[in-house]
Amino acid sequence: MNEIEFRQVGKRFVDRQTGEPRAAVTDVNLSIRSGEVVSIIGPSGCGKSTLLNMGAGLYLPSEGEVYVGGQRVTRPVRKVAFMLQKDLLMPWRTIRANVELGMEIDGAPARERKVIADELLAKCHLKGFEEHYPYQLSGGMRQRAALARTLAVDPQVLLLDEPFSALDAQTKMVLQQDLAKMLFEKRKTALFITHDLVEAIALSDRLLVMSERPGTIIEEIVIDLPLRENPLERRKLPQIGPLQGRLMELLKVGKETAELH
Repeated sequence: MNEIEFRQVGKRFVDRQTGEPRAAVTDVNLSIRSGEVVSIIGPSGCGKSTLLNMGAGLYLPSEGEVYVGGQRVTRPVRKVAFMLQKDLLMPWRTIRANVELGMEIDGAPARERKVIADELLAKCHLKGFEEHYPYQLSGGMRQRAALARTLAVDPQVLLLDEPFSALDAQTKMVLQQDLAKMLFEKRKTALFITHDLVEAIALSDRLLVMSERPGTIIEEIVIDLPLRENPLERRKLPQIGPLQGRLMELLKVGKETAELH
């Protein structure tokens, strides 16, 4: 079953300077099966985040249709959870209360909220920090709390927009490991945006490469490698280098680097 689908999707925005419509993405077709993790990579400004916003129902497409769980998206979708570059934790709420927020909005009983929040915080290595406030935690710990909050509402689809890009390399790899393990154990479906090519390979079942703006998908690469639930070990596989080279070729990274020198 496909959990999320984009069918010939395009999106235009009005240019503030000229007043003319400008295409952000065009003719995007993609589908993600239940339990699959798919990463999108592409040049800055090619419309990756626009796709995620349409998947969540925050934007409606100018052309085409988006489906989540077989239902056409016409408004924000409760079955979808979004995780961004910034943790966006509420500074006046404890870490546990932040994780409970979505469940609280859904009307879940306080006892149930606490049990689920504490379980997820323990899995995210935050046991003992439940009553701390965001300012008392490091950036990596706050992002772990944001991951727990994302999973607490038991979403059908996770949309992840460069959630680890602001972290140092070591913390990033630890959080990639936490995320991959939980996605695998809970069989969650995820659409992931990243500029880190090795991160994309390490976390994904498939990669979708987008063109420059207006963005469209120019290639799909199946990551036929083991250890998706263990990206630290997957990174060590000899196939990683050739896959990274192929992505650099598609993104013309080598050419751009040469031109800079």
